[in-house]
Amino acid sequence: MFNLSLLRQFSRLAICPAIKIPISSRNITTTAAVQFKITDQLWAEPMKKKKKIDPAIVKAREERRRKKLEKQIRRLEKNARQLKPIDEMEVPLELLDNFSKRKRPQPKLSAEVIEARALLQKDWARYKKEEYMANVAQVDRIMGAQRRALEKLLEESEDLYNEAIMPDLQLIPYEVSGTVATPAIKDYATPDGEYFDVSKKWDN
Repeated sequence: MFNLSLLRQFSRLAICPAIKIPISSRNITTTAAVQFKITDQLWAEPMKKKKKIDPAIVKAREERRRKKLEKQIRRLEKNARQLKPIDEMEVPLELLDNFSKRKRPQPKLSAEVIEARALLQKDWARYKKEEYMANVAQVDRIMGAQRRALEKLLEESEDLYNEAIMPDLQLIPYEVSGTVATPAIKDYATPDGEYFDVSKKWDN
């Protein structure tokens, strides 16, 4: 049998809100078969009442938020077509200041010089045309001779013909020596090394 007075005293302490005892881990047992457990105390805080806000104030807040977003969108659209400057293509200010001094006037050519340059350009175009036609004729002659030689070889022996038309893999020797490909290491963070980032940041 168990002590009833001890049980009443203990339950009175558990009900009293002024005394906080961690009774969630306490068990009152008399025997292995009979166990007494006390329900966990939930010291919940009462829910806060929602403040009533004037619908006009809520609408004004939404309107301000919408206008702010529209302003940001207009600013982005305005700067969308502006290209980022490239330092290598920017002309130094010293050259721009001395541009009028450094600019050379166009020389006035006489009619004889213009005619001579036109004739020279025509002669050059004619020479390049003859060179191109000579190269095409030479390639045609080589291919024709190769075709006739293969036809004669086919008449003599088909095996020799098949060996002749096979590509020569040893014509251009190609050797590669170096590191071989290895399987990727799982979850490997590739180090970038030490460097100084000097790139400029452009905010629209």
